[in-house]
Amino acid sequence: MDTLENIKQQIADNDILLYMKGSPNAPQCGFSMRASQAIMACGQRFAYVDILANPDIRQELPKYANWPTFPQLWVKQELVGGCDIIMEMYESGELKTLIEEATKDAGEAE
Repeated sequence: MDTLENIKQQIADNDILLYMKGSPNAPQCGFSMRASQAIMACGQRFAYVDILANPDIRQELPKYANWPTFPQLWVKQELVGGCDIIMEMYESGELKTLIEEATKDAGEAE
C-alpha cells in the first residue's frame, strides 16, 4: 500500500484521528502536546499517528490535506485543523460536542 492509500485508510478507519509529533502520553512538540491534551480532556478515545516515526506520512499528508503543519485533527474523515483551531474549539466547547457526536454515531452503528 502506498503512503497516500495508507493515509486515506487511516482517516477512513478512525472517527477521531490526530496526526501529531510523538504520542498523547509523550508528545514531541508543544503544539502536539496542547492539541492532544485538549482532545483527551473531551473524554473519548481517539487514534493517533506519530509522524516522527512515519516520515513518509509526514511528507505526504500536508499535500493530501492541503494543510502544511502538524498536528492535524481529523473527525469523521474531515480535517478539523491544527493546534490553534483545536484550542479555540476546546475553549468554546465546540470540540467536546464534535468529538461526542463522532463517537455517539459509532456506538449506534455497532
